[in-house]
Amino acid sequence: MEALKLQPTVIQGGMGVAVSSWQLARAVSKTGQLGVVSGTAIDAVVARRLQEGDPTGDVRRALDHFPLPAIAERVRNKYFRPDGTHDEPYIPVPKLSLKPTSDALELWVVSNFVEVWLAKEGHDGIVGINFLEKIQMATPSAAYGAMLAGVDYILMGAGIPSELPHLLNLLSEHKDVAIKVDVDDATTTYTANFHPRTFTEVELPPLSRPQFLAIVSAHVLAIYLAKDELTKPDGFIIEGFTAGGHNAPPRGAMMLDGDGQPIFGPRDEPDLAKVAKIGLPFWLAGGQSTHEHILAAQAVGAQGVQVGTLFSLCKESGLLPTLRDEMIEHLKAGDLVVRTDPFASPTGFPFKVVTMPGTLSDPTLYEDRPRLCDLGYLRVPYERSPGVVGYRCASEPKHVFIRKGGVESELTDRKCLCNGLMANIGLGQQRGDGYVEQPLLTLGADLTGAQDLLKSHPDGWSATEALAYLLKVEQ
Repeated sequence: MEALKLQPTVIQGGMGVAVSSWQLARAVSKTGQLGVVSGTAIDAVVARRLQEGDPTGDVRRALDHFPLPAIAERVRNKYFRPDGTHDEPYIPVPKLSLKPTSDALELWVVSNFVEVWLAKEGHDGIVGINFLEKIQMATPSAAYGAMLAGVDYILMGAGIPSELPHLLNLLSEHKDVAIKVDVDDATTTYTANFHPRTFTEVELPPLSRPQFLAIVSAHVLAIYLAKDELTKPDGFIIEGFTAGGHNAPPRGAMMLDGDGQPIFGPRDEPDLAKVAKIGLPFWLAGGQSTHEHILAAQAVGAQGVQVGTLFSLCKESGLLPTLRDEMIEHLKAGDLVVRTDPFASPTGFPFKVVTMPGTLSDPTLYEDRPRLCDLGYLRVPYERSPGVVGYRCASEPKHVFIRKGGVESELTDRKCLCNGLMANIGLGQQRGDGYVEQPLLTLGADLTGAQDLLKSHPDGWSATEALAYLLKVEQ
């Protein structure tokens, strides 16, 4: 496997949904560091941007560069509304499935192309895209779309991404791919399949194979992945439990503290000496928010760090400016609270939640939200009968979940991350009954760097200013 073409000191976190926007990734990449867009739910994001009228014309400009114009035109014709939505509900996008329709495949490929292409436009810096291993059914077509746009790195966590290295090898040559999909109660093997030549219907030149960084929380998993050339990534991001978004659960039985947060201990700390011994480049993530953190990471053999919170709060991030500004005001006041919620995510993994009025962290707003699952990115496939698969989500209506074989105890305090994260970026659904989806914010637990950066940038900061702070360079 070829060596990394560039080993950046700072990797900007791939924060979903579209908080790691193409604007943010582009700004970071132009400085020579690794800018990363989020691939999570990017099909719905691009479809809703088109329905909002694409006022800046960015999505349509990217569509004009998609190498298969007929496919791009079908996506444009289906979703583009020149005058916007006029507060009407968004057109639904196809849900993830083991047997996707051609419309679904086209949107998955095109949307990933669009976000990467925009992040790479007008400069020669490196751009990555972040995927969740949990969202397996979209991975082959999503990766192909990103590769059509020339993505330089693919990052993946939230699972064991053992099949990605081989998948990228095959996709670079437009070969058929299949990856295993975890299906509850399965009596046989299920796969997500993608056939590039059937999809394109034309011969395309080979694609550049992106570097692959596996996001893991344990040195044991890193050692396992590195043992076999088929599973060996090009590098690792070692993510600690203070990172924002989803966290790996504590090892052993789940124990909660007095505030109802999971208790992490020494067993949850990776052995960095063992990671360094593997011999692959690695970066540290979670609680890496200052120049001193970079130096400490490099002292144990890391190339540098992956940073989320500083970039989540910067001006180019995809967060609604009103939400970002409100978090910064709470940060100034010293009362911004980030909790590790053991129940919020329908995946059952702990999830970092910002406690703030007007968001689904408010128990009243949570109780007022009708339970439903209409985006479905975190649905779990389950076997209804041999060869027949259904889908369930712990955030859907109670009776529906139980009818599908779900366990009632799994429903407690589950929140709809998909819709909440879409609301964070101003693309929340407004339903026919008048209900408007409310935001659900996430940050990392370590706010040290953000608090320090506020001293010199009390009105907020740009991505370039965040990097100057991290790297201690003059602007």
